[in-house]
Amino acid sequence: MGARAEGLPCRRGVVRVLPSERMIPGNGEGSPLADSHSELPPVIRRTEFVAFSLAGLLLIAVVAVLYVGRAFFLPVVMAFVIGTMLSPAATFLEKRKVPRGLASVLIVVAGTAVVSFVVALIASPVMEWSARLPELGAKLKDKLHVFDRPLALWQELQTLVGGSDGLPSFQMPKFEWVQPTLEFLSPTFTEFVLFFVTLILFIASWRDLRRAIIMTFSDHDARLRTLRILNEIEVRLGNYLLTVTVINVGVGIAAGLVCALTGMPNPAGLGALAAALNFIPIIGPVAMFAILVVVGLVAFPTIGGGLMAALAFGGITFLEGHFVTPTIIGRRLALNALAVLLALAFWTWLWGPMGAFLSSPLLIVALILKEHLLPQDSPQLPQD
Repeated sequence: MGARAEGLPCRRGVVRVLPSERMIPGNGEGSPLADSHSELPPVIRRTEFVAFSLAGLLLIAVVAVLYVGRAFFLPVVMAFVIGTMLSPAATFLEKRKVPRGLASVLIVVAGTAVVSFVVALIASPVMEWSARLPELGAKLKDKLHVFDRPLALWQELQTLVGGSDGLPSFQMPKFEWVQPTLEFLSPTFTEFVLFFVTLILFIASWRDLRRAIIMTFSDHDARLRTLRILNEIEVRLGNYLLTVTVINVGVGIAAGLVCALTGMPNPAGLGALAAALNFIPIIGPVAMFAILVVVGLVAFPTIGGGLMAALAFGGITFLEGHFVTPTIIGRRLALNALAVLLALAFWTWLWGPMGAFLSSPLLIVALILKEHLLPQDSPQLPQD
């Protein structure tokens, strides 16, 4: 038995080593290897995939409802946003012994008077020019004959490279689309009434509504977080409205002075239009530049004289967009340019010009909610 034990291998002496107990070569201490499962890349679980899918479907459903129900949601959301902007003014009047309901009515009436004054300045030249559209179109077509030679050169170049036979003759676009477009962009009387009534009631009851939202949560921390969110939204939107209004009024005054100095017709109306359009980011200044180009080409005998006001306005908007607005608003709100552009494109597609006006305030609200609701201790990239 002893010889057999010495000459034959004993299977009972074979020991199976687990992966976590294997030795690392060159390590005298005999440290076990790390578990192989921890080295596998993370895999999205089925529950997470289902959660992402449901969130995507919910987002699509919300966007579809907002698009279909534009006649209801646009006035209501507009009233909520503007009411939040104007609530600090109502609070200021309330501290001066003015009842909040009366303060809300006074604020809405004063705001409506200012907007009506601006619209009156803009409407007078617009109505005059709209009645002369065929005549103005013919004048503009005559001024654009200066481009006949470049177009002819381009036509010859196309013919040499084997392209089409030539470019069609330049024709002014027809103006039958103007009235349907204005009817589509203009809100109906019902939407106006819904907006004003909701705005007055929202400003009058904002304090009670905010208290009800806070008391909805039973946890003390949740109530405190909600209070901070609502206070920050109110302060930031109020500062945004005040600052942007001051900047746009300055742009309108500067544009009016430029139009007056260059001899443009109705400089007051053009200045008011510049101030109003500047509330719409990116699109507003571009549209105003195009309007000044068209008005200048029609009003002046030469192209150089017609472009003076438009070029001067371009310089004003360049200074305002690159120096004035980033210095004042950028420090307070820190809006990303790409986020502003995407928000502008989305809300303009969804709700038109009013959606373009609401894009920046709604982006501010979204950023505030992100700051307070999402965790801040996210993993950071290693420093170089």
